Amino acid sequence: MNEYGCFVVSKCVEIYDVIVAGGGPAGLFCAALASGAGKRVLLIEKNNTCGKKLLITGLSQCNLTQDGEIKSFFTHYGDNGKFMRPSLLNFTNMALISFFNEHGLDTVVEKGNKIFPASKKASDVLEILLTECKKNGAEIHCGDGISKISQKNGIFLVNTSESSYSSKNLVIATGGITYPQTGSTGDGYKIAEGFGHKISETGPALSSVSVSGYNFTDLSGISFQNAKISLFRDNKKLRDNSGDILLTHTGLSGPGILHMSRFIKPGDNLKISFIPFMATDAFRKDFSEKTAAGKTKAVKAVLSEYNLPGRFVKKILELSDIESDLKCAHLSKDKRNNIIKNICEHNFVVNSLCGLNEAMVTRGGVSLSEINPKTMESRIIPGLYFTGEVLDIDGDTGGYNLQAAFSTAFAAAKNIISEP
Repeated sequence: MNEYGCFVVSKCVEIYDVIVAGGGPAGLFCAALASGAGKRVLLIEKNNTCGKKLLITGLSQCNLTQDGEIKSFFTHYGDNGKFMRPSLLNFTNMALISFFNEHGLDTVVEKGNKIFPASKKASDVLEILLTECKKNGAEIHCGDGISKISQKNGIFLVNTSESSYSSKNLVIATGGITYPQTGSTGDGYKIAEGFGHKISETGPALSSVSVSGYNFTDLSGISFQNAKISLFRDNKKLRDNSGDILLTHTGLSGPGILHMSRFIKPGDNLKISFIPFMATDAFRKDFSEKTAAGKTKAVKAVLSEYNLPGRFVKKILELSDIESDLKCAHLSKDKRNNIIKNICEHNFVVNSLCGLNEAMVTRGGVSLSEINPKTMESRIIPGLYFTGEVLDIDGDTGGYNLQAAFSTAFAAAKNIISEP
């Protein structure tokens, strides 16, 4: 018996050119491409079926990617757009659309330039990926997760509870930690750490936030377009962003918050300006002039001129300790300043982000400094690749995360295919 628990390695270990761990979009696409180029490929998925998380993407409608120039994508991956640049340029959104079109899936452009299958069925996307793998001869083994991975003399040995397999190339496409009921439980991070890779702190991203002492519960459902959002920690501003926000029963959501959430931690302060078209000083000047000129006019009538929802105006007056029928002539300077602060610099203290069962993607993951951005190959272990959400990459809403999964999978497959 050798170190792998086998009496005769050549008889109990099946040999492949590529082993892919994970049957999500990145894993399936990489397996389909590599097997299509003649490589002997094995994909191992611990669930009984592949693509569980893919099937619920975009409310099961599967927002594949975004329309437009690929260069516009670079700013939609937080601080990691530079890393994504090579893989996005080598396998663009148009290339992704063409792939699915050529395999019988029509696509449509929806609001916000989002690209969906014309059928609005994520299952159609999964079916094409599975069909390509089958047609190209890739083997898919489901229902038996990886128990151990080791490497010797440049060859990976992968053990499951039932079998052992070996390969020169190993692709980790196991996803992140959100929606753990779909099998995304951080398995890839353990594998990466076992090979000496660093893991950037993980947590929920594309997440709504709950707010301590929240005052807007009764305004749930009201939204604001292009609000200005400033993130503070320990009284220090970390970053600014603008985007649509939505008031919920417990806090804040909407694209502006979701995109900022990758940087937010409990205890942080979010200062929101509900007047996106005016800076605070400009609003102060304009509001002061209007209230000074409209002496007999109700303060709430002046505020309504800024296209603020009526219920929101009523709440702002309440929080500013102002009667709803107060006339401008009786508005003191202090109370005017209270209104301005509550509208232009409203402070929300973050209690928590939504849990891993609700957040759309994972922030953090395998450190990008140890990955070649052109090939997705480890800079530490030759032949070891990481693709998709297991990497420290999280994109904005709108198809950016699936595009990243397919583009990084393409980069890995292309490099593996180029090997003799």
